[in-house]
Amino acid sequence: MSLKDKTAAILLAPRGSEDSEFHTPKKALEEAGVRVVVVGLEEGEGQTFKNDLDPVARYNVDKVAAEAMADDYDLLIIPGGTVGADKFRSEAAAIALTNAFGEAGKPVAAICHAPWLLIEAGLVKGRRMTSFKSLRTDLENAGGIWVDAAVVEDGGVITSRGPDDLPDFIEALIRALSDTAKH
Repeated sequence: MSLKDKTAAILLAPRGSEDSEFHTPKKALEEAGVRVVVVGLEEGEGQTFKNDLDPVARYNVDKVAAEAMADDYDLLIIPGGTVGADKFRSEAAAIALTNAFGEAGKPVAAICHAPWLLIEAGLVKGRRMTSFKSLRTDLENAGGIWVDAAVVEDGGVITSRGPDDLPDFIEALIRALSDTAKH
């Protein structure tokens, strides 16, 4: 099944997205034929980091979140990184975009600290999810059911614990795009 007609949006903070959680899924999807659009909180570039402290790379922003529409994409990917995820959850445009994906029943994938944005977008209550372990209480307080697993998929929301689980996370992304290709 071809994914060449699929488009994914991947969020990128101006500073603070975890490099492996941004770059690795982006590259894997592009290699699978998916068009990946980098959606930033502001125009220009975003910078990724390793372990929140060490700068790794800069990436051009293709579209700003305030102008991005869920209808234009088949999947939303939210990388972690404590700093980047905190910026996402406090940015109205990122919250609105994430919520729009949920309202449209389109897959949303969040890894590590990124489920913070899912809380703000109202996509947690009643869903099974995973995350970096320090978010467990946050997710449970938002009405989620926290599970310690590499990847958890529930109602179109895909969550993963962190960089060690990237192979499973990417497999879930490909599966979600393949499922949308069948409809």
